[in-house]
Amino acid sequence: MLEEENFTFDRDRYRIIAEHPCYSENARHRFGRMHLAVAPKCNIQCNFCVRDFACVNENRPGVTMEILTPAEALEKVRQALSDYPFIKVIGVAGPGDPLANEETFEALRLVRQEFPNITFCMSTNGLMLPEKLPELVKLGVATLTVTINAVDPEIQGQICEYVNYHGKIYRGVEGARIQIKNQLDGIEAAVREGIVIKVNTVLVPGINDGHVVEIAKAVREREVYIMNIRSLIPQGAFAHIRAPTPEERQATQDACEPYVRQMRHCRQCRADAYGYIDQDMSQMSEERRNLIKIQIREDLEKAKETLNKNGKEES
Repeated sequence: MLEEENFTFDRDRYRIIAEHPCYSENARHRFGRMHLAVAPKCNIQCNFCVRDFACVNENRPGVTMEILTPAEALEKVRQALSDYPFIKVIGVAGPGDPLANEETFEALRLVRQEFPNITFCMSTNGLMLPEKLPELVKLGVATLTVTINAVDPEIQGQICEYVNYHGKIYRGVEGARIQIKNQLDGIEAAVREGIVIKVNTVLVPGINDGHVVEIAKAVREREVYIMNIRSLIPQGAFAHIRAPTPEERQATQDACEPYVRQMRHCRQCRADAYGYIDQDMSQMSEERRNLIKIQIREDLEKAKETLNKNGKEES
């Protein structure tokens, strides 16, 4: 039990956290993750979001080289887990919102059938979380990231241009109220189901930079495990707003730390990222990926030799 946080997890959840490179900094150099880019559609429009397909040169959310069908996603998982056994987490992080795409659920169903013990992770804006949660539970999603950029509708209304909720467009504060309520209600329900929650917050100077501590307080009340404060990437409708400095981001993290654990090793990964957080193989050359495969095989052979040797000595 983590006494200072009043969190109690079963042994399996502790293992999942310990092997998740986003939830545990100690895991980042030992375990990897794989994002399946099966979710192109989004039901909100954030003013900083630009989704790009067939893009190889950028490392940021919303970017992918291609959109996969569920069958293609399964084949990529097969190959990745065969080549890179250090990958422990399979996630869907876009390039749109996973809960707004039925392909997300089909892809995870296919993967779960073949790899029943893999850890599932997902990222979402939370708009559809309360009603889609039963499907996530059924699929065995263990960790969930919800992006919350404000818990004040006046502020969120400046960050998000509109939300598309059940086919109706809501703008400004009206849309923000719907989204914030669904985010917080969805997190509470997910925690009750035993899902470990991470909250992402994009730090936008001049808009929510004085408000992030209030987000930390709100998610603390809902037993969120970890918070990731990400720096604005100036683009889209927010192209004119500067990115926060590293010092500003750190100061915000420090102010939020008393309320919720802070993730400080985020690399703002692509929607098709795989491998270690600090070593995204989606942007590597084939030659470099082959070298990693060779190294893995050599390491496995050494480990087997050591185990055999130790076993003989004990006998």
